[in-house]
Amino acid sequence: MKTKLLILAAICFTLAGYSQKTELKAADKALKSGDTASAKASLDGIQGMISGADEKTQAEYFFLRGKTYADLANKGDNDAFNVAVDSFEKVLSIEGDKGKHATETKQRMAAITADLVNSAVADNGKKEFKSAADKLYLSYKLSPKDTIYLYYAASSAVNGGLYEEALGYYEELRDINYDGSGVVYKATNLATGEQEMMDKTQRDLMIKSGAYKDPVDEKSPSKKAEIVKNMALIYSQLGEDDKALAAFTDARASDPNDVNLVLNEANLHYKLGDKDKFKTLMAEAAAMAPDNADLQYNIGVINMEQGNIEEARTAYRKALEVDPGYVNAQLNLSTTYVDEGNGLIDEMNSLGNSKADIARYEEIKKHKDDLFREAALILEDALKLKPDNQSILTQLKNIYGALGDTENFMRIKKFLGE
Repeated sequence: MKTKLLILAAICFTLAGYSQKTELKAADKALKSGDTASAKASLDGIQGMISGADEKTQAEYFFLRGKTYADLANKGDNDAFNVAVDSFEKVLSIEGDKGKHATETKQRMAAITADLVNSAVADNGKKEFKSAADKLYLSYKLSPKDTIYLYYAASSAVNGGLYEEALGYYEELRDINYDGSGVVYKATNLATGEQEMMDKTQRDLMIKSGAYKDPVDEKSPSKKAEIVKNMALIYSQLGEDDKALAAFTDARASDPNDVNLVLNEANLHYKLGDKDKFKTLMAEAAAMAPDNADLQYNIGVINMEQGNIEEARTAYRKALEVDPGYVNAQLNLSTTYVDEGNGLIDEMNSLGNSKADIARYEEIKKHKDDLFREAALILEDALKLKPDNQSILTQLKNIYGALGDTENFMRIKKFLGE
């Protein structure tokens, strides 16, 4: 009985081996005829048997599987890229660099890398950022020397709001000490008149051919500071504030003249409730970019919140020097005078009917009204540039109402269509 069982097992093994070879031949024939679906069906039929096959059969199976799924990927099946890559990697792990399929496998993996990049570019154009990031990262894993693919994968993830995924890519870029600086080679296409980017060898050949002119070599700056800055922003977005602050420190050390780094760090301190540090950093940023109206406006806002009225007014006026039509700066500057005037009302209401109290009341009222008139004057000047701005008109109407200036109150109401 034992002998019969062994013979039966041997027969089964032989039949399995025969089936594998038959299906592999069928898959190869189908691929050569362009029938990818049939090739896939043949390979799927023996998938469960391959682990027990000899190495030669396994290598043949994974080679054909790689070719099949690479073709499916080219026909639009995005999930097939990973299967193709995995299959070709198994071929190399089985055969080594000098095996029967090694040379063609490497060529096909290089082709897949190019296909992945092209497909990722198309995905980005369709705003399919997750798919683009995945393909670019796979391209990088296939060709680790092309670290630019990892950088682009991070960029695609950021564009898609995939912050945790982007952070992983940026951390990997940091760990490999990615710099990103280099030379970009360009030339102008005579047929289209457009400047195009290409590698140096191709560009030089195109110039020699006469189809292109005006070769340009452009140096691209280091991307280290940008990477650390983006990491800091993502840490902040994810609520990892300690890591964000540490990343800003690193980023500013890499690029101390980047005003955006100062601004972003300032915003983080503001978020954390450290308004004094925010104020210090905003002042530093303002000194770095004195012509930035938004900077001056934000400095005004934080000073206004802290009750530093004169500093707030100074900042708002600097913003208006840069951009005379900056409506929010005009409104806030006017509001500083309204708020100061309103701050006097409690004292006015606390006074009695004595001669001294009445005199004090009139003194404070005059000061309050002067502040309101100053607020109105700012907005009247603003109206010269923005005569239809509803926010300016509404605030101006309220000021004239508080002053009891009926004539101007009705004039502004008319402008508002009331």
